[in-house]
Amino acid sequence: MDNAPAPTPVSARIPYTACPLCASGDFAALGYADCTHHPLYQDILPAQMVWCRCNACAHVFTDGYFTEAAARVIFSKTNESQAVGHDAEGQRRVSARIVERVARHVSGGDWLDVGFGNGSLLFTAQEFGFGPVGTDLRSDGVAALAALGYEAYCQPLEQLDMPGRFAVISMADVLEHMPYPRTALDKARSLLRPDGAIFVSMPNMSSMVWRLLDQQMLNPYWPEIEHYHNFSRERLYALLEDHGFTPVNFAVSERYRVCMEVIAIRK
Repeated sequence: MDNAPAPTPVSARIPYTACPLCASGDFAALGYADCTHHPLYQDILPAQMVWCRCNACAHVFTDGYFTEAAARVIFSKTNESQAVGHDAEGQRRVSARIVERVARHVSGGDWLDVGFGNGSLLFTAQEFGFGPVGTDLRSDGVAALAALGYEAYCQPLEQLDMPGRFAVISMADVLEHMPYPRTALDKARSLLRPDGAIFVSMPNMSSMVWRLLDQQMLNPYWPEIEHYHNFSRERLYALLEDHGFTPVNFAVSERYRVCMEVIAIRK
């Protein structure tokens, strides 16, 4: 990250007026990142990301979230690794280790994958006997999943109306993309059955690897244009507890660099 801002076009972001986790207005700029080399970047978007730190709860977040128009620009393109069916066999092994851990805490039922991407987690959950359901904001991915015979929706988690249906809700590398994670967790809890589980994964900024990458100026997550938040393990656990979940399992993720995975049970 850089320490000085650069001129940007008219903002495509809606600015946060308070910390999106604790609602404190006491936050300040932490640093700046050039996102013009991101594969999803287009000229209509600001060339620079501004990261902030809340002085009340220490949460780290961008200075705002994308407008609907800007979000449409980003979601008009798909990373190759997020295409439905990408590296299906290799991803199956990675997903199996996730599903195995979740299955120790939940005995069957429907599994909702939010932001299903390449679909691997749903494909593998189905092999373990779960009923697969996916939702994603990329319409081409939804069409591809539906063409394979899966129940698929192209809408935000907050718009799903299936209270108490799901045994598992996975948000693998998704929560950090949501403008207001608290709203998403409240909705997820309402969609889970009483003994249901949530699976979340995201970068872990309290990892020593994160700090080493910062020292080397090689951290890939500061210019990650789709992210609004960076979580530490401690901040994530506190957030889950606040929203009626008890963390029961922590693991280092195999999906992406410097990421953590947490399974939590609905209280």
